Amino acid sequence: MAPAIPTAMERPHFIGIGGAGMSGIAKILAQRGAKVAGSDAKESDTAEALRALGATVHIGHAAGHLASDASSVVVSSAIRADNPELVRAAELSIPVVHRSDALAALMGGLRAIAVAGTHGKTTTTSMLAVALTELGLDPSYAIGGDLAGPGTNARHGDGDIFVAEADESDRSFQKYDPEVAIVLNVELDHHANYASMDEIYDSFETFVGKVVPGGTLVISADQAGAVELTRRVRDLSSLKVVTYGADEHADVRVHRITPRGLSSEVTVLLGGKYLTFTVSVPGRHYALNAVAALAAGVALGIPAHNLASALGKYTGVKRRLQLKGEAAGVQVIDSYAHHPTEMTADLEAMRGAAADSRLLVVFQPHLFSRTQELGTEMGRALALADASVVLDIYPAREDPIPGVTSALIIDAAGTAGADVTAVHDKTTVPDVIAGMARPGDLVLTMGAGDVTDLGPQILARLS
Repeated sequence: MAPAIPTAMERPHFIGIGGAGMSGIAKILAQRGAKVAGSDAKESDTAEALRALGATVHIGHAAGHLASDASSVVVSSAIRADNPELVRAAELSIPVVHRSDALAALMGGLRAIAVAGTHGKTTTTSMLAVALTELGLDPSYAIGGDLAGPGTNARHGDGDIFVAEADESDRSFQKYDPEVAIVLNVELDHHANYASMDEIYDSFETFVGKVVPGGTLVISADQAGAVELTRRVRDLSSLKVVTYGADEHADVRVHRITPRGLSSEVTVLLGGKYLTFTVSVPGRHYALNAVAALAAGVALGIPAHNLASALGKYTGVKRRLQLKGEAAGVQVIDSYAHHPTEMTADLEAMRGAAADSRLLVVFQPHLFSRTQELGTEMGRALALADASVVLDIYPAREDPIPGVTSALIIDAAGTAGADVTAVHDKTTVPDVIAGMARPGDLVLTMGAGDVTDLGPQILARLS
């Protein structure tokens, strides 16, 4: 039986209902029987999926889209104060609920696993959702990307486990009370909200402090930021800490990761026994994500060998090294990576998969603030490719910053020895790539913006 719907969530209106996080909450509420409505900037497959669940989805933002009997208006941190539907909510005295509070309400009464970290949240959350479903545990889940298999980012299940991606970008992950918290890594990002690493650590400490008494923190033993966070929270008496990684002192120690083309074979030492399983996506970072998922499931009492086998059923998330297709002997793959660490990890994974073939990258920087702070590191990462095309910055929610352009990345890439071409007109990219690519090459579209739309266009042009 579905948990009771909180009163404020009986007739919610979502502003930006098509967003990855917002749509997931809306889907779960619709599956639980709520009367869901909302608006989004444009039509999408997500909007259609929500309508199929009975939700009302308006295209465009207008005060008239908000029903007067709405029980709440759900917003994310990206919604501006002058949004006409938000203004109308104030006029009608309709409560405004942040999406993190809505998600926290959905987790109430369930055994929650909250997956946090600067990188890898979506993949690790997805791995757990797939594995727990494969084991017949019927979990609920809310993920920041669509699973390649089920093709959805959220689902209400009848089981007692809820797996959620926990977003640190606006501190919203501090709203959750998980039984198991995963911290994959801790790095400085989201520069508009965090001024220093100390602020980042404070935020993650608050998140870890919300783990229920007797609960477990699963955290990397290899990544420097995670190691520092572990040092800071070790004295929490009600918290069990389980470390994982290649470090010889890790509680779940990675003994070996063996690349197998577009997959990996992973062997870990857990409870004094070696356990080997397959991860059906390429790259060491994804293998480590799977080990974190394994440790979290074991913390909930799931037998390790069962979970390891089920993790092999995970086939990926859309935009996480997702194969878009092949044309003229060229494979086109899509990556959501937009932070230098993510870029480096995905490029190294593709470098290994490419073997003797060339790796061509189409990179779209995401956010002016991130480019200002990390543009040099982004450029250095691109040196791992044989050649790269760099687009203009995708602004998302930000206004331009004077002097901050893609040139910061291009200059750094050139200094690092990369072969980089600036392309300001995105519509010309398919022609540019068609002129560069030859049979056997891998083409990687990379970034968190609309660069993902170029994959099918490149394939069509190659054809």
